[in-house]
Amino acid sequence: MTTKHIDLVDLWSLYSSGKQTYAQLAERFCCSTRTIQRMVDKVSIVKRKEFSSLAVVIMDTTYFGRGFGVMVFKNSLDGVVLYKQYVRYETNALYLAGISEIRRRGIAIEGIVCDGRQGLFGLFGDIPIQMCQFHMIQIVLRYLTRKPKTQAAIELKKLTLKLTKQTKYEFINCLNNWHLRWCDYLNERSKSPSTSKTTYTHKRLRSAYLSLIRHLPYLFTFEEHKELIIPNTTNALDGQFANLKNKLRNHNGLSKVRKMKFIDGFFEA
Repeated sequence: MTTKHIDLVDLWSLYSSGKQTYAQLAERFCCSTRTIQRMVDKVSIVKRKEFSSLAVVIMDTTYFGRGFGVMVFKNSLDGVVLYKQYVRYETNALYLAGISEIRRRGIAIEGIVCDGRQGLFGLFGDIPIQMCQFHMIQIVLRYLTRKPKTQAAIELKKLTLKLTKQTKYEFINCLNNWHLRWCDYLNERSKSPSTSKTTYTHKRLRSAYLSLIRHLPYLFTFEEHKELIIPNTTNALDGQFANLKNKLRNHNGLSKVRKMKFIDGFFEA
């Protein structure tokens, strides 16, 4: 088969979705890997131009090395990626710019699902914001560790792991009961031998609890606005990130430009 008979659309499909490497495609089409590389480079990525008028936006960022990330905004109602931007660092200003761009396109945003970045929740006016419950769990586990040693920490970890399985009332009731039981322990202070100043003895436990309290207003938005069908996690987007990275592993060694083209084709945005 000559290169003139190789359909670029089929080639891209085999390369991106079919997980075929340059070498495998070269063998399939009886040509050199360099020829396949040139043909893949010729493929034009067509970005989606038509979108639903309503969206519940799941937004998050994933990285492909230091200083190279992609920030993605996905409509959970239909699974379509509305917008993406390449970023060096994840910032609130970039999330705000992404939401502004989606609105500029005439899409009404009925809800937002995001992680717990400090200062993010107050940027979007009256749009209902849901913090990803799995991100909340991970934040608490970072403070408590996977194997906490104190009884208070063990109980708080167990309570937190039930976050996705409980209603707002049930979770708040359990959290309040935990605090009543461990309030004095949580407020214990220790004196520094060198400075004579006192600090909280159980700092990490206290930080885990206060993080739950601080994010509590955003952990059950999906329950308070059932009519909007807001997801309680960013799992739909996290799963897409994992799928993308699995596919990219078949093409190790891609230049940044070629990697970006692959990502463009994957998200169609």
